[in-house]
Amino acid sequence: MSYDGVGPRAALRPLALLTVGVLAVPALAGCGSDDPSGKPLAGADIARADRSAIADGGTLRWAVDTVPETLNTFQSDADTTTARVAQAVLPSMYRMDGRGRPVRNPDYLESAEVVDTEPRQVVLYRLNQQAVWSDGREIGAADFAAQWRALSGEDTAYWSARNAGYDRIEKIERGENDLEVKVTFSRPYADWKSLFTPLYPKEVMGTPDSFNDGARKKLKVTAGPFTVKKVDTRKDEVTLTRNARWWGDPAKLSTIVLRAVPHAKRISALGAGTVDLAEIGPAAARRITAAALPRSASSPLMGPGAERSAADALRSWAVANGSDEEAADEEISAREQLREKKVRYARQRKALTGFEVRTSLEPAYTQLALNGADGPLADERVRRAVARALDRKAIAETVLKPLGLPAVPLGSHLALSGQAAYADGSGALGEQDAKEARALLADAGWVPGGPVKKEKEKDEEEAAGPEGGDSEEDTESEGDDGTYIVGEDDKAPRDSGTSTKRLKQGGAPGAYAPEGTAAPARAGNARVAKDGKALTLRFVLPSGPGSGTLRTVAGRISAMLERIGIGTKITKVDDESYFKDHIASGEYDLALYSWPATAYPATDARPVHAKPVPAADGSLNVEQNYTRVGTDQVDQLFDQAVTTLDDSARRALLRKADSRIWAAAGSIPLYQRPQLIAARKNLANAGAFGFRTPVYEDMGFLKKPARGPGAESAKPSADD
Repeated sequence: MSYDGVGPRAALRPLALLTVGVLAVPALAGCGSDDPSGKPLAGADIARADRSAIADGGTLRWAVDTVPETLNTFQSDADTTTARVAQAVLPSMYRMDGRGRPVRNPDYLESAEVVDTEPRQVVLYRLNQQAVWSDGREIGAADFAAQWRALSGEDTAYWSARNAGYDRIEKIERGENDLEVKVTFSRPYADWKSLFTPLYPKEVMGTPDSFNDGARKKLKVTAGPFTVKKVDTRKDEVTLTRNARWWGDPAKLSTIVLRAVPHAKRISALGAGTVDLAEIGPAAARRITAAALPRSASSPLMGPGAERSAADALRSWAVANGSDEEAADEEISAREQLREKKVRYARQRKALTGFEVRTSLEPAYTQLALNGADGPLADERVRRAVARALDRKAIAETVLKPLGLPAVPLGSHLALSGQAAYADGSGALGEQDAKEARALLADAGWVPGGPVKKEKEKDEEEAAGPEGGDSEEDTESEGDDGTYIVGEDDKAPRDSGTSTKRLKQGGAPGAYAPEGTAAPARAGNARVAKDGKALTLRFVLPSGPGSGTLRTVAGRISAMLERIGIGTKITKVDDESYFKDHIASGEYDLALYSWPATAYPATDARPVHAKPVPAADGSLNVEQNYTRVGTDQVDQLFDQAVTTLDDSARRALLRKADSRIWAAAGSIPLYQRPQLIAARKNLANAGAFGFRTPVYEDMGFLKKPARGPGAESAKPSADD
């Protein structure tokens, strides 16, 4: 999970992590068929090129969020860089294709199939006969068995973060020869393709010590196109080099350096030429796009001092050449600093012309989470009212339309458009309908115009949530205590024509009324109240520099809720405490964060939507269901799906579960997250991968064009 650019993805397979950034419309038609899964809203944008057009050698410097604490993806502190290393250096039986579906990886697997279902499910793997570890040993049943024992959960000496699927295996045996591995399950397991990706050597999985500590900073034995040369925490780098024993297509690059660069510093790193590939935000994308334009086409306000008028420049010259020597010295120094900034900016702008922005949609979605543990949102009617107030298409357009991406709201909690399990289940909740939302609130006892007891609150300001505006100042009003509050009782909506000037008690200038008198309804969106208390929800957001999009989205949501009489109090917290101290601990009413897509929702999505149950110590075990909203029926549907081997029947069960999740209104999918990647223009087969698992051996830099008449350089094309 992430919150638009923050979220613990490590909890859900190697694709998972905590980042700031980390959730419908009618189902998309799939190529004219009745397939509700449709097609991906955006394909990969990787400057695809044939291997023959790519030069042999070179170093790719790839910006990442962190140098990983561990290289073992099955440990709790694994992150996305851990997963990226594993993809490049370890076997994967299956990887994701452009539709977010698992496909067999022929470099490791000749075939895999269910060969028996009675009395037990048996899967037979036939391995590529050339597949060997970097020490020359064949990949085989011993490696599969060691990974199963480490991840089965039976031996608590292994500090594993997850064992889903491995806990269903009864035994692993060698088949008729060394290339066959036979896996027998104690219980049917539909998501068996999720297992053994990545596959670690028995040297890592064989003992608790080697599992817990041996693979944290090094991997002595690997089996991918690259191998780990060094994890350098001093330089904040992980260096990967070609694997001399790799049997597949040889890696085009000689070296990949994964370099930790904070998001705020990535545009500077690109301009300085210290990275070639980096995930970036919208502002950095605009800088790169503008750098490619002729200066006359660029914004006149670009660059240091560009906002200075001719009068400002004349005034500055006068001060610098005036009789006040102290003021002149200060102005001359300021002018010199400005000149230096302009030189640096021009140099960076020139360097950025060597880059382009590759754009797709990330395999992850942003959601509005509603905490149903206690408070007003414990009532399903109030949660449904919140959901029915939202114009999810308008929210998607706010985020995606400026980037030129399809602004389509998401229709599923369990899959993204194009994935096999996708279908629009939002009909179980209903479309946006403010009238119906107000009726739901009234049914729950929240009515407009009721008497409101005056609450004593210090150092807080309330302001109406605006419908537009991208800046922090446009969407929030900052109180003295650092909280941000949206939706004040005595503010009118922006389009109502009513003055937003604060009125005296009673609702009209010069009018007075005794405290507690019901306020008059106004334009159908007067604040609703119950038992003398107005309905105000705590909206918690991260405060980091990468969370501007979330603040904009929160402003839109707050304005939509204000129209049905719900106020929101937006509180910004440190990124580091956002998830741990607020989302995971349940200290919020509303929050925005993201979940990664998965090809195995029956396994991976169940803990996200499981009904919380009391633990032995009296606490509530929520697994990964941080909304605390769940039902027995949803749990049962997941349990059925994970044991159903028939693909069509399993998809039907998952879609039914998704409809029930929509109806419970614990989380509201909003949009698939944008993926913006800055890439050097001559870098091929890398960029915005979308659903696709990167093919590391195909990445590289295009060959320089041959000299001579008619010579042309190889031109990469976007993958659709």
